[in-house]
Amino acid sequence: MTRALDDDLRRRLGTRAVHAGVVPDPLAGAVMPPIYQTSTYIQEGLGRHKGYEYARTKNPTREALERNVAALEGGTHGFAFGSGLAAVDAVVKLLSAGDHVVSGENVYGGTHRQMTHIWARLGLSFTFVDGGDLDAVRSAVTPATKMVYAETPTNPMLRLCDLAATGEIARRAGALLVVDNTFATPCFQRPLELGADIVLHSTTKYLNGHSDMVGGMLVTGRDDLAERLGFIQNGSGAIPGPLDCWLALRGIKTLPLRMRQHDQNGRRIAEWLSRHPRVRAVNYPGLPSHPQHDLACRQMTGFGGMMSVELGDVAFARRMVERTRVFVLAESLGGVESLIGHPASMTHASVPLELRRKMGLTDSLIRLSVGIEDVEDLIEDLDQALAAA
Repeated sequence: MTRALDDDLRRRLGTRAVHAGVVPDPLAGAVMPPIYQTSTYIQEGLGRHKGYEYARTKNPTREALERNVAALEGGTHGFAFGSGLAAVDAVVKLLSAGDHVVSGENVYGGTHRQMTHIWARLGLSFTFVDGGDLDAVRSAVTPATKMVYAETPTNPMLRLCDLAATGEIARRAGALLVVDNTFATPCFQRPLELGADIVLHSTTKYLNGHSDMVGGMLVTGRDDLAERLGFIQNGSGAIPGPLDCWLALRGIKTLPLRMRQHDQNGRRIAEWLSRHPRVRAVNYPGLPSHPQHDLACRQMTGFGGMMSVELGDVAFARRMVERTRVFVLAESLGGVESLIGHPASMTHASVPLELRRKMGLTDSLIRLSVGIEDVEDLIEDLDQALAAA
């Protein structure tokens, strides 16, 4: 298995997406890993089995997905979970009561809610800062800091965290750097290569890409962390079912192709919106007007299909998101279909109003997840919605 993983890591990303982690089916030679829809496994005798005892602990379909995503991220260990928030839950369980976390302020609303409403009650403390401000990150570190948590680009303000510099801050503090790479994916950003200890994904989003499953993933290249995360995964049991793992694995096979189209469409739409007279501002790292565009060019190889748009008027924004015909008004992101949302009342409704205002997340901000449709149709749809609103 180690030799096979080493071979996977030597291949280019597109080849890894299709082949990494796949073990030939011993029964029929199936090209796709089978869906091992089982809860338990026959044992030959007491203490004698084929490496599988109970499906919470190990499942061959789940293992194939874990190996695949680990190889894509350049890690050596992957751990799949039942949702992205279950992956957040597992990574925070590496800590103990009394530990402190420095987190970016503009993280996914569910992440912020879990940290402040669940973990803060159980003895952990959190300081939320602008992850793009290295001085703020450095100043927030205390002797109790054991983790720096970064999302880059952030949801929904599309701000960036300098991963190499933040990794150095975390190392000097003796803390772990955990990076949510959901927006960029390993196609456009490689946090482990830039100093992260653990990479997190909501596999629901771009990795799966088809809006038909929910899941999460953690990847690391450290054996010590892998041992602890494996224990947490098995001990807490927040695992995905084999069908969801199979769906994610199937989606990943086209990840590089899809991400190229998301990126191409995203750039076109961001440029078009930035010139529209009814648009106040477009938050998209691929635009030269983005305050961290140079950093994006250094640590990312593409900019993707996520952006947020400031319309300057709350009623106008609410009318606009209800008038699109190709863009679907829905939560989530990263599917082949284009989605439009209103973060203040949807994904980030649980974030305190004061913090939303501090980060610039207004009630007149909308978020776009640009899909892979023909970009001319997407632009025409946004144009008519802006006019109708």
